[in-house]
Amino acid sequence: MSATSSEQTLATAVLSGDRRALARLITRVENRAPDALEALAILHSHTGRAAIVGVTGAPGTGKSSLVNALALALRRRGQTVGIVAVDPTSPFSGGAVLGDRVRMVDLAGDSGVFIRSMASRGSLGGLAATTGDVVRVLDAAGFAVILVETVGAGQSEVEIARMAHTTVVVDAPGLGDEVQAIKAGILEIADILVVNKADRPGAQNTVRTLRAMLELGHRLRTGGHHGVRAVAAAVQAEPVFDSWTVPVIETVATEHKGIDELLAALDRHQAHLRETGEITDRERQRVEAELLARLREALLARLLAERPPEALEKTIQRILRRELDPNTAVRALLEDDLSSPDGKG
Repeated sequence: MSATSSEQTLATAVLSGDRRALARLITRVENRAPDALEALAILHSHTGRAAIVGVTGAPGTGKSSLVNALALALRRRGQTVGIVAVDPTSPFSGGAVLGDRVRMVDLAGDSGVFIRSMASRGSLGGLAATTGDVVRVLDAAGFAVILVETVGAGQSEVEIARMAHTTVVVDAPGLGDEVQAIKAGILEIADILVVNKADRPGAQNTVRTLRAMLELGHRLRTGGHHGVRAVAAAVQAEPVFDSWTVPVIETVATEHKGIDELLAALDRHQAHLRETGEITDRERQRVEAELLARLREALLARLLAERPPEALEKTIQRILRRELDPNTAVRALLEDDLSSPDGKG
């Protein structure tokens, strides 16, 4: 059987609800197998139906426990749930640590839930490089809600905002100065703020601090918050501010307290996106950010493939000897002209 017919068969099995086929395809996508691209192309027309919820925040806030409790609540009302948990890469095996699956034992055996742990593999932004494709596969497979939990690396977590329709930022009392959240840009991406472990001392102070920070300014409806309009950017005379008021929800995920309130906030935000038309804008920004990232990767790969293997090393050595500056070196590599000392003609 050819690779083409094999991927057609695998994609068809995923669409029919075959869980084993789903797991196999996700593995191929994670490993960036060339034949997985055809399956993704086949599935693309079946995507765009799932609600994508990003869950991010610093390590120790209880993100995995919150995702577990939220998934259980979604299942109680009959919605299917896909969970993508991006774990830190194991320094020994290179795979995911799988800590999230350990915490999500309550979901084991539920046919309406699919959990996939992914290794970050050194990717910045709190997400694995192939997370978007894995989410796309789960979307095509028919899961109503897809929860994407990030590594929790701090400032780079803003990457989740380009993928999710709704971004939930999780904080917890006793983790340090909440002002650091502003410096890291975390509050700017939050559609919903959650203070988890709200039964701990200092929880109310954390809630008050976060609410005070939210009152300091307004969020732009479009622009850098959920993506950068780099392609055919439209210049607006006046900024359009987001009318959504970010709620601060108190939860104790391990005891399932506050989860109904969080679920209600998610419903309200999804309704807000539809009513204002912002869901279309966010989807466009997500596609644009992904397209630009894929273009950068593909163009770099093509450039390196077209240059002699030693060209990059020679260029590095010339920069070290101060014969070339980095900008001139880039132009020379692009023009395939490294013959002269200054990299020109």
